[in-house]
Amino acid sequence: MIVREQQADDYEAIRHVYAEAFRRPRFRPPLEPGSVPFEVGLFEALWEAGDVIPEFSFTALADGVVGHVTASRASVATDPVVAVGPIGVLPDHQGTGIGSALMAALLAAADAADVPLIALPGAPQYYSRFGFRPAKELGVVPPEPEWGDAFQARPLTAYTESVAGRFQYAPAFSS
Repeated sequence: MIVREQQADDYEAIRHVYAEAFRRPRFRPPLEPGSVPFEVGLFEALWEAGDVIPEFSFTALADGVVGHVTASRASVATDPVVAVGPIGVLPDHQGTGIGSALMAALLAAADAADVPLIALPGAPQYYSRFGFRPAKELGVVPPEPEWGDAFQARPLTAYTESVAGRFQYAPAFSS
């Protein structure tokens, strides 16, 4: 498996990854026939708005694109930060470490670029292995209060306690 920065011509393959990875979601009702998962629409909206950060968004290759992590522009108060998601791996490749490799690549790239913090909504029991913790512990307020501890943040080397306040996603998240 190879992990590399996403490329413009990966678009359709990335869409396919998200469509397959989230076709049978574990934590919500099944999709209506012919509909696409929320994550596909989110990826499309972020891409089309120019809010995907290519140098922090990675594609996993193994006989084609098998996984992807999307990083997008966000802010905490006036500080630029990075939002993570969606992240997905084709079902036949899940559980093989691809998601972890994608997350490690994103963390390393964002840290090297002096990004102070990255955040995501997700399962604390999974994302804590990457150093994520409830964002509120860092003084970061989730976009939706009901997200509670599921809204997590990972401080990077450039983080200071002044990076605090309400987390704001790119506009595509609310469309």
